[in-house]
Amino acid sequence: MSATERLTPKFKLWLNGRHVEGVFGDGKWRLLEHIEAQESLRAASAALHISYRKAWGDLKKAQTALGIVLIEQQRGGRRGGRTVLTAQGKRWLDAYRRCRRDIETAVETAFARFFDEVG
Repeated sequence: MSATERLTPKFKLWLNGRHVEGVFGDGKWRLLEHIEAQESLRAASAALHISYRKAWGDLKKAQTALGIVLIEQQRGGRRGGRTVLTAQGKRWLDAYRRCRRDIETAVETAFARFFDEVG
């Protein structure tokens, strides 16, 4: 049985700014995906087992470093509040998904190329 039959490569991707580390990565990507699906920052943070405060802080950090608004919040009312992605947030999420998919394919290709031969 070869290494590629026993093992699977995994990776985490982070995007850093010139002066800011951890601007965007897999954690913020998952957070935005959950917000998109549930239209709620509170529900998204609960689903990811992180505090609402951490989720909101992570989003503010990303928005400040990127210079774009990723989410739009509507507070309370009779139906309760909701959080949705802005048009820029949707474009950013889609670009990250596509970029990450390409990188994942490259990692899998390199893994097969180098580790198939070691057995």
